[in-house]
Amino acid sequence: MNAYRYINRSFQGAYNTRSQQLKLRIVTWRRESPVQRVEKPTNVARARELGYKAKQGVVIARVRIDRGLSKRRKIQAGRKPSKSGRFYAFRKSLQARAEERASNKFTNCEVLNSYFVGEDGNYKFFEVILLDRTHPSVANDPIYAKVIAQHGRATRGLTSSGKKFRGLIKKGFGTSRNRPSVTQGMSRRAEYR
Repeated sequence: MNAYRYINRSFQGAYNTRSQQLKLRIVTWRRESPVQRVEKPTNVARARELGYKAKQGVVIARVRIDRGLSKRRKIQAGRKPSKSGRFYAFRKSLQARAEERASNKFTNCEVLNSYFVGEDGNYKFFEVILLDRTHPSVANDPIYAKVIAQHGRATRGLTSSGKKFRGLIKKGFGTSRNRPSVTQGMSRRAEYR
């Protein structure tokens, strides 16, 4: 077994047993700002699986996201009881929202990928791998060059978690409406074409 498999296994073991070290980490993360730049990844094995390389121009950001449903403001006007709901589930996953927040904070960077690092009762924490578009070491890397050519990857749903909530990971039966998008052909005109 290689070293990264051991690292991954120890990280999962610490999470499953809720080790004291993980609890202390989450307490410190809670006090930090919602999008915090990090020197090196918490889970190196997972980061390298997703394309992380320890080179200049590659940035790691830890993002804190509120768990739970989104809350709509209270409606003052009259409504049918069925339309007066206030809590709705996002169509986007928490991970995809974390990637968007990281890309909004680091405007010169493009999102490569992200992974889960921890959670508590109120928040989920993700680490997002970002690539600096203007850095020569990133531009000269053949794999990274293709990624930075796609502007706004996180907002357009081109990352792995973005493709997942768009339904593009699944293939075969039951996915006929997923491509090119879920809303494709939903207009009334499209029914008569």
